[in-house]
Amino acid sequence: MFRPPLVTLLRKRCPHCHMNFSSLFSNMAASLSPSGSSDPYDEQDERLCATAGSCSLLTESPSPPLALVVPLLDGKRRVERAWEHWRRLGSPRLIVAPMVDNSELPFRMLCRKYGAEAAYTPMLHSRIFTENEKYRITEFSTCKEDRPLFVQFCANDPYVLLEAAKKVEPYCDYVDINLGCPQRIARRGNYGAFLMDNLPLIKSLVEKLANNLHVPVSCKVRIFPDLKDTLAYTTMLEEAGCALLAVHGRTRDEKDGKKLRADWDAIRAVKNTVSIPVLANGNIRHMDDVQSCLAYTGADGVLSAESLLENPALFTGFRTAEWKDDSDNNSFKDGGLDQADLVEEYLKLCERYPVPWRMVRSHVHKMLGDWFRIHPHVRQELNSQSKLTFEWLYEMVNKLRNLNGSIPLYSKA
Repeated sequence: MFRPPLVTLLRKRCPHCHMNFSSLFSNMAASLSPSGSSDPYDEQDERLCATAGSCSLLTESPSPPLALVVPLLDGKRRVERAWEHWRRLGSPRLIVAPMVDNSELPFRMLCRKYGAEAAYTPMLHSRIFTENEKYRITEFSTCKEDRPLFVQFCANDPYVLLEAAKKVEPYCDYVDINLGCPQRIARRGNYGAFLMDNLPLIKSLVEKLANNLHVPVSCKVRIFPDLKDTLAYTTMLEEAGCALLAVHGRTRDEKDGKKLRADWDAIRAVKNTVSIPVLANGNIRHMDDVQSCLAYTGADGVLSAESLLENPALFTGFRTAEWKDDSDNNSFKDGGLDQADLVEEYLKLCERYPVPWRMVRSHVHKMLGDWFRIHPHVRQELNSQSKLTFEWLYEMVNKLRNLNGSIPLYSKA
């Protein structure tokens, strides 16, 4: 049975890798539990919400990679191949960022319906992915329409990372290395942004993938406090074989994304220094931010995370009430769509593409946050449900509609 104080704690979210603490604890338990101990993936919220249907759980025959990266190319040819691959994918600009527990297949497909042109999987733990079949089945799924796709891993061992990457390369367009998570669990596990203290190890991770995979390797990074260090770092990644960089414009110690603006100047400097595609991450709340970021940084695309969780229709120009007045040149009207509509669409996708209930629960909380602030007793009812069903969730959405009518998303008048 869920106890409200614990629920409140476990649903707090890392603002950088977007992992909620329930998942952090589950993944830690999976990585630390000895053989024969209880399996965290047997818990109710870890079970799939439906029977696997038309999604791939690493069991179907995969489609071949869209491009083959020939190992051991010289630097100039590698850069050419990086751009050839990017253009073959359509040069996507609007991209769903990696979010643990939240950029899973149904949510990616919902965002793609509403304008996303590419997406990342949640961060996957490379060692657990290679060792634990339940983890692979539970945490990774895809389908034919789920492209272009980045599959992201955290790692600190080049050989383990390669073994994990080999399992997913037929299903994706990039294998991505998480070099940006700044949380204490990443410090303890020696991955994410804490590898910035060991650049030779980072270089070996990138080289191992670049020289042994048939899809390109990408890296998601944070910046150093000193711009010169950032530029040296990203240049090293390119020289090691990275074919695409996603740059989060905050340092490892800047852990409050709502209080600390991302440094677009640093992203622009990286774009002007390296020769491979660069994606900008940070401060993307609505489409005006997208256009401003692309124009200012020169980046080839943008990533959005937290704002998409609240508003998966962001990339088609919809915005929440919080941002409807955040424009100098446009007025906004009721767009004829609300977050309850999006929740219902998401639930239908979950019935088609099953994921653990914990992911479903998390998305419902995020998308209906504005409604729950008005009707906290309905949020409490959701928190008290130890066993979710689709029927119960659809009824909960109807209850909110009957109580409140609608809280619209807004579009340009």
